[in-house]
Amino acid sequence: MLTILGFAMIATFLVLIMMKKMSPIAALVLIPALFCVAVGQGAKLGDYVIEGVGNLAPTAAMLMFAIVYFGVMIDVGLFDPIVRGILRFCKADPMRIVVGTAVLAAIVSLDGDGSTTFMITVSAMYPLYKRLKMSLVVMTGVAATANGVMNTLPWGGPTARAATALKLDAGDIFVPMIPALGVGLLAVLLLAVVLGRRERKRLGMLTLDEVLATGTAAQTETVLVGAGGSGSDRTRKNSGGAGTGTDGDAADNAGADGDEGGDGDEGFQGLDPDRATLRPRLYWFNAGLTIALLTAMIMELMPIPVLFLLGAALALTVNFPHMPDQRARIAAHADNVLNVSGMVFAAAVFTGVLSGTGMVQHMADWLVGAIPDGMGPHMAIVTGILSIPLTYFMSNDGFYFGVVPVLAEAGAAHGVSPLEIARASLVGQPLHMSSPLVPAVYVLVGMAKVEFGDHTRFTVKWAALTSLVVLCAGLLFGII
Repeated sequence: MLTILGFAMIATFLVLIMMKKMSPIAALVLIPALFCVAVGQGAKLGDYVIEGVGNLAPTAAMLMFAIVYFGVMIDVGLFDPIVRGILRFCKADPMRIVVGTAVLAAIVSLDGDGSTTFMITVSAMYPLYKRLKMSLVVMTGVAATANGVMNTLPWGGPTARAATALKLDAGDIFVPMIPALGVGLLAVLLLAVVLGRRERKRLGMLTLDEVLATGTAAQTETVLVGAGGSGSDRTRKNSGGAGTGTDGDAADNAGADGDEGGDGDEGFQGLDPDRATLRPRLYWFNAGLTIALLTAMIMELMPIPVLFLLGAALALTVNFPHMPDQRARIAAHADNVLNVSGMVFAAAVFTGVLSGTGMVQHMADWLVGAIPDGMGPHMAIVTGILSIPLTYFMSNDGFYFGVVPVLAEAGAAHGVSPLEIARASLVGQPLHMSSPLVPAVYVLVGMAKVEFGDHTRFTVKWAALTSLVVLCAGLLFGII
């Protein structure tokens, strides 16, 4: 019964948010509360929620101060050179912009933190998508999938969990997987090319009035990402127009301008090259502080929430020494902080009920028990396939510490190495990064102003396909 109710709870949640019948926060709170009562454990709801909040509180704190820190870095101009570089590469071509999104997300993912990746990627690419009227779910989908492939880095989390759960060396798991993960990254780039071509077909080939050719980058930035502007410097090279596309995908229809409250251009600020918050004289201090912060995070010198708390305090104090300016910067990012932290604490209700009632364990046991005995010698393939849905419906901790050891034990009985099981368990990460149980995805959709349901509808199929590509590559190379 708990197995059926667990799947029913997850299905109800996904259906309601994708159909936009409930907001994600409301669905994350009310649906598990109702199912907790349905299984006869309503009296323990408070305990489950408090336990879930306690488990996710460090993550919420990390996200709160990380948003403030990177928000300040965006304000003072740390990432403006990245925007200029991408702008020169993209040249207002939708296909190049989507490919640039994938490349940027993959590069920034090297720090091992999804929230950081999404904050930097969205801050750099959002202005381009807005001014060119591109679909924002394309940006969030490509960024999440690219980050999912890179999330398998030893310091990203899943590899370390697999190594800990099976008592293996993380390097022995990850290094042989590099070719398969490389193929997965190529698949993401190919996906970006395909989606970019579709956006180019929908919007037409866009260009600027020779400003890039003449080297006037500042003018280009003002045209694309400055405040206001009518977009009159933009011309169309073909008659593709701004139609809805031919295949009816959500990417073509889910808010081409991406904003929920109108045409999206009025009052749009973006990375204004002349904004008052720029601190060019402190550029190298801010760059050094960010590098030091990411290095300390990778080396695990201190807990990540503490690092971002210290970093945010130091960044505010040095860049904005006057109290009114500090208050203004905190207020400027308060919406993002409240939205993301609120979503995380709402997710704590969902995860608390799912774990506390025993639903998640019964679901995992049922899936493992449903594997036919004849599949024993192919347990690595089974693990790879199961990792795709399970890491979407479960936290990484639940999957790697609860399910993977059981799969490894079943595989060992048929001569399958635990290393193969561990490598196969990484396959589902491209889809995992769009799971409603991953706090970082709320940073992504929140900063991009995309409905979580729209992001889910668009991304799931592409991310699952990428996971299958990684699995097939692993089999082809004899890694799994």
